[in-house]
Amino acid sequence: MMLRYALRTVRHRKGGFLGAFLALMCAAALITACGTLLETGLRGTIGTERYAATPVVVSADQNVHRTTVKHKKGKTKTKHKAKPIAERAWLSENLTTRLSRVPGVERVIPELTFLAEPLTPTGTGGRTAYGHAWDSAALTPYTLATGTPPRARDDLVVDRYLADRARLKLGDRLTVQSTRSPRTYRITGIAAPSGDEIRHQTSLFFSTAEARHLAAHPGQVTAIGVVPARGTDTADLKAAVAKALRGTTAQVSAGDERGPVEFLDAAAARIKLVSVGGAMGGTSLLVAVLVVVGTFALSVQQRHRELALLRAIAATPGQIRKLLGREALLVGAAAGVAGALAGLPLGSWLHGRFVALGAVPATLQHTVSVFPLFAAIAATLIGAWAAARVSSRRIARIRPAEALAEAAAESGRPAWGRILAGLVLLAGGTVLVAVLSILRTEPASTPVTFLAVVVLASSVALLGPLLVRAAAAVLGAPLRLSGPGGRLATANLRGNAARMASVVTPLTLLIGMTCTVLFVQPTLGHAARAQAREGIRADWVLAAEGPGVPAEAARQLRTDRDVATEVVRTTVRVGLDKYAAQGVSPAGLTRTWDPDVTAGSLAELTNKTVAVSELAADQLHLKPGSTMKLTLGDGTPATLTVAAVYAKGLGFGDLTMAHDLVARHVDNPLAATVLVSTARSQEELAAAVRKFPGVRVVSPATADSLQAERLQANAEVNYFAMGLVLAFTAIAVVNTLAMSVSERVREFALLRLAGATRRQVLRMLRTEALSVLLLATTLGSGIALAVLTAFSIGMTGSAAPAVTPLVYVTVVAAAGLLALVGTALPGRVALKARPVTVATARE
Repeated sequence: MMLRYALRTVRHRKGGFLGAFLALMCAAALITACGTLLETGLRGTIGTERYAATPVVVSADQNVHRTTVKHKKGKTKTKHKAKPIAERAWLSENLTTRLSRVPGVERVIPELTFLAEPLTPTGTGGRTAYGHAWDSAALTPYTLATGTPPRARDDLVVDRYLADRARLKLGDRLTVQSTRSPRTYRITGIAAPSGDEIRHQTSLFFSTAEARHLAAHPGQVTAIGVVPARGTDTADLKAAVAKALRGTTAQVSAGDERGPVEFLDAAAARIKLVSVGGAMGGTSLLVAVLVVVGTFALSVQQRHRELALLRAIAATPGQIRKLLGREALLVGAAAGVAGALAGLPLGSWLHGRFVALGAVPATLQHTVSVFPLFAAIAATLIGAWAAARVSSRRIARIRPAEALAEAAAESGRPAWGRILAGLVLLAGGTVLVAVLSILRTEPASTPVTFLAVVVLASSVALLGPLLVRAAAAVLGAPLRLSGPGGRLATANLRGNAARMASVVTPLTLLIGMTCTVLFVQPTLGHAARAQAREGIRADWVLAAEGPGVPAEAARQLRTDRDVATEVVRTTVRVGLDKYAAQGVSPAGLTRTWDPDVTAGSLAELTNKTVAVSELAADQLHLKPGSTMKLTLGDGTPATLTVAAVYAKGLGFGDLTMAHDLVARHVDNPLAATVLVSTARSQEELAAAVRKFPGVRVVSPATADSLQAERLQANAEVNYFAMGLVLAFTAIAVVNTLAMSVSERVREFALLRLAGATRRQVLRMLRTEALSVLLLATTLGSGIALAVLTAFSIGMTGSAAPAVTPLVYVTVVAAAGLLALVGTALPGRVALKARPVTVATARE
């Protein structure tokens, strides 16, 4: 019976359920979109291009491993963990001999892959350029369309794509920036792949001797292609190769497994996409729960009289709960299906935007299955049902007479259970803020930051009626002085606090979350830049528009009186923990760089020592003289002695090693910057490095501005990721305001019949909206300030978050515009009908 009644209710009260439907549909779309990103990170396909003609590929292990054995109560538990390294790991070339003896192998092709960027006016069209030895062209296969293979050190074969784009032909000269100084090569051939699989890269082929020289890894290769003999099954060959390599760390790949071997950036992006998708999805779910509960609470409040009458004619509390639960499930099912279907193109668009921003490579293909849809529909159904249950607690539990009384006038005080729950959430949010102030790493602090905002906003939702009444008490006198509209607004704030609180909650969440999203990254970035500015003593800085500054450029500037410090950046692992690291030239280091050494000395920095930040020293319990074991970027283990501890780790990374040590173990050994201490002018330095394309001499202040632009580009990804959550919250604000105003049609009609003009009613609505906005701005700003201050204390050691006043004012203005539009438009529609008609109409 309850289901039939729920169906009739939904059918005859479509307008009343529209707000809940929109909130649930947006939530389902957002959850589906985030789910597709998460699934792409977990199962996204990385198709192979270069290895298309090679069924089996052998590569080095791209992970560091740790095995933990625990003995407890006579039982032994073994746990194995693996984490990816930052750079490409290399294989011993001696493995080719072993593989050539495996039965069923026709040919073994060693592969060299290294940085090789052609310096052409037209660029590469967004494709990444790699250098290879011509011997490995058979892996694709590439075949010569014209010309001859490269034989001499200055011979070069380019692929058809680059030749067409740059209008290159045989005999032309092409300058290539590789791992060494730029060099000009003579084009001897143009190669074309066998099919159209090559879409994300361009290949430059060198002679074997030149490729080995540029790869700079003697006796090592990046991968080995294994071609089977005629009639040999790929699965059998893979098993035979794996057996032959038993006892080594080499990995054997076939089929779709070859893609991650070829595109390491795509394999690494999977982890990032899982993190981003999970963070967005989790935050979206928490925000959706808060918004949906508020929407259903307002919907139930609007039906208080109807539900009270049902109680009065003997409907039991259980029947009321069943009725509202079934209505919620009906609305949730329709909204969940519609939202999940809308979330599929939204997820595809999100993936495309992440690719365009450079956060995810195009080689990681967007993957969609039914799981995100089912998850979104299930989450929508559960959320709708739970929201209805929570919203119906009071109307279902109180006596029928009390229900009728509350239908006529709002209860004077929220239930004690609601107040207690709000205080518990407030305490929980306070604990999260306190915890945030002691977290010193970004991966740990970021999720706590947004969780704290949602928890504190949830406490505002529960304590909202009390907060609205407190605001009415404070604003009452000024509002009464503004005329009849102000007096009516004050009466409504006091008499309808629960209704007003339902509007305050999404506005508070919108302002608090937006301010947090916009100012978290600047807080961290400004502190890092401040440390970098204070720590750089150089007179001038070499910066590169291309992949980096060649070592030869730094050598050109070094003299007995001048110092040039090369800086190469990477990421290393200490155990399984990841640390930002850099390599610097030790000679004359203190003339160009001052990281504020607090223990030890930078004079001891060699290929066998390391300087660490205070954060790393605290986490790893290190001091000068301590031994430190780590894994370099390409997986090479190293044992170093701590030479110094410095304070400015945020600006320069947690670990600093000698340049030569780091440069041998990174994919790009070119310097990110070169710090120069000299008495020479900028023009003199520019003349000395003129032969290096793309290298320019800038002041430290200009270098700082360039770094700010890079940080801003990275921050855009985070802004975009959370932007959809904020958009959902903004929609919820307008939705809730529209629902709140549309409920008051009879109230407006009675005011008109009592003598109020249409303009006075609209002025009353504007005054209410501005009062609610003032309260929401105060609460949202307070939440954001508390969270950002705690974040700043933990991450930078300073209780001074970076807040841009103009941006903050823009956020509040945008929220105010939403509030006024969401109030004025429904209000004008509600005032169109004749007051007598509305006042005498049946409810």
